Amino acid sequence: MREDLAWTYTLAGSMNTFNALGYLMGALITPRILKLWGAVRVLLGGALLASLLMAATGFFSETSLLLLQRLLAGMASATVFVSGGLLAARLGTHIPAQSGLILGIYYGGTGLGISLSAVLVPVTLASANQYGQTHPWSWAWWGLGLACLAMTLCLFLIRHAMTRFMTDVSESNQTDNTPVQGARQMHWPQWWFGLAGYALFGVGYIGYMTFVVALLREQGASSNEITLFYAFLGLAVLASSRIWAGLLNRYHGGQALAILNALLSVATVMPALTSSWPVMMLSGLLFGGVFLSVVASTTAMVKHNLAPSAWASGISLFTVVFAVGQIVGPTAVGWIADGPGGLQRGLVFSAAALLVGALLAWQQKPLSTLPAQTS
Repeated sequence: MREDLAWTYTLAGSMNTFNALGYLMGALITPRILKLWGAVRVLLGGALLASLLMAATGFFSETSLLLLQRLLAGMASATVFVSGGLLAARLGTHIPAQSGLILGIYYGGTGLGISLSAVLVPVTLASANQYGQTHPWSWAWWGLGLACLAMTLCLFLIRHAMTRFMTDVSESNQTDNTPVQGARQMHWPQWWFGLAGYALFGVGYIGYMTFVVALLREQGASSNEITLFYAFLGLAVLASSRIWAGLLNRYHGGQALAILNALLSVATVMPALTSSWPVMMLSGLLFGGVFLSVVASTTAMVKHNLAPSAWASGISLFTVVFAVGQIVGPTAVGWIADGPGGLQRGLVFSAAALLVGALLAWQQKPLSTLPAQTS
């Protein structure tokens, strides 16, 4: 799209910035609509809207309309992210020893979408080129939209089971008098270091995800190599749920977030140091094996430290600062990439943001070690 529509890197980054702005807006309204409609309905409605908006991208080439589409898609995506994370967190209460794995499976499921897109995009692009379409990338968006609709149908088919489960959990919470460890409400000043570390994760990771394929193309990678890179990155995301489950269960403060941010910083800086294909593949595998476990680590922190009634607000607050970071990241990296040093320098900026985020997150202590906050 950047080449076909003659975008600068700054404009290309702005597309993801608008997506992140919508994500921020969605994260802010999700707690309210969760109270009105419940997690299952919000998940289904958000997934349907996100799928339709995904497909809608293929119908526009005007910058203003594409920016609006990215904004609305971000809002829909945030509702899916928060409501699904809440469902996964509550499922984990029934199997405490596997709660980290359950969160990892939920967030790691994005890897299936990444791998699927790695296959679908080249196929649809090739078909569009074969038929001489003016904007071949349109077909890719339509193919991805159909894939999203298929996944939404799967959610729809299990909606009754999810609703029954949520009802059972609510009744259990009302009748269970067992004290909840760290059962507190959400007071954001106590989470300052964790929130700051997560915001910088949003700044850093999105630069890599936005521009790594463009960097591969600049370095002369073939279409097949790019497909292989992205597919393996997605498979690494799927594997990450098992790899980091123990880490998420073990640490109740920001240590897991810090460790994962630091590893992500290493993965992000590697393409800025060398164009060696084996190193690029290693970077993609490491990045894929870590980045969504960072998201799972914040949900795990919320579960470890807050009462179940505060989980939705806790997850939403972390999602808000994550969205703020995503707003800054793509445009900042794009602006840097348009100057001397190109995309490599932009990725150095991303890696630095992740490293600072790791240092801040390490300072986040479990709430059980902090003074109780009075309302």
